[in-house]
Amino acid sequence: MSDAARVDSNVLLAAGGTGGHLFPAEALSHALRARGLKVSLVTDQRAFAFTDGFPADTVHAVASGTPSGGSLMAKAKAAASIVGGVIAARTLISRLKPDVVVGFGGYPTVPPLLAAAMLKIPTIVHEQNAVVGRANRFLSGRVGVIATGFAEVGGLSEAARAKCVHVGNPVRPAVLKAAQTPFQPPELLGDLHLLVFGGSQGARVMADVLPPTLEQLAPTELARVVIVQQARVEDDRRVRMIYERLGVRHEIAPFFQDLPDRMAKAQLIIGRSGASTVAELGVIGRPSILVPLPGALDQDQTANARSLESIGAATVILQPDFTPNRLASELRRLLSNPTSLTIAAAAAKTAGIPDASGRLADLVIATAQNA
Repeated sequence: MSDAARVDSNVLLAAGGTGGHLFPAEALSHALRARGLKVSLVTDQRAFAFTDGFPADTVHAVASGTPSGGSLMAKAKAAASIVGGVIAARTLISRLKPDVVVGFGGYPTVPPLLAAAMLKIPTIVHEQNAVVGRANRFLSGRVGVIATGFAEVGGLSEAARAKCVHVGNPVRPAVLKAAQTPFQPPELLGDLHLLVFGGSQGARVMADVLPPTLEQLAPTELARVVIVQQARVEDDRRVRMIYERLGVRHEIAPFFQDLPDRMAKAQLIIGRSGASTVAELGVIGRPSILVPLPGALDQDQTANARSLESIGAATVILQPDFTPNRLASELRRLLSNPTSLTIAAAAAKTAGIPDASGRLADLVIATAQNA
């Protein structure tokens, strides 16, 4: 392939399960197609329903399963599903003949990556988190290259670390557009624009904690708060009623299609710390209060959040400590010292890698060239 990549080059992306895996795959696909490459996506049946509009020439589904947790029978069923998926993926890959296969973590990527390795096709996995996920850890000894979203990734063997190339976490074009909006520093006695979200369908903990938090603020403080909050349909009414009673300016919805634009308009973001969220906070450059999702075996969200906290870009509150009292204290501090938000926004911007999609595209092309 030439430096610009052959127009007839063919890349197969493997992603599924959650938006956290699909978003970087979408961003890479945009970058590859802009260079003239053909891109196909393979995912599992669950994620297949959410791939409308994915920038790929073709989209395919193969079976997979999650063998961790559950009964012995459930694990056996999941393993059988993965084996069936590998067989189906081999047939698909033999037909598509990709130059390279790129996986983005999660068990839906295991069958295509295993099949590609068996067929001696160059393989890359992209690890978005600061701690490697179980699927990518399983694949790490079987793939050729491990692209990483963070400079340091925990949980990898010495041999796997030797395969790592730090490229950052690709972000969607909408995020790059939002990053062009400069941070609007809050004035000493001016409004504070909050954006609160907790996942693709919102998080109940945000609906449980934010309303009683605002109830603790003084009237003069409440008058300055403008809140945009993602809340589940079942939480909408109770959250809305409290905000209306308090007289807080608010907008509530179960999902925001224009979330990057909302992030750009915010002066403080309160949310989880998935890899995509942390990457977008860096690229757009916004201060945050991050509440890592508890219960994850790898504690990947905690590691992600600490990366921003360590440079002064975020405050990390573990969920057991995420109480109305604690959050009200943080908001009072920020309302009385809004300059700290400007400093945190600038710190977040230093962590952003806006050209991560291009870096990963370069790596994909180089891997195919060197095969």
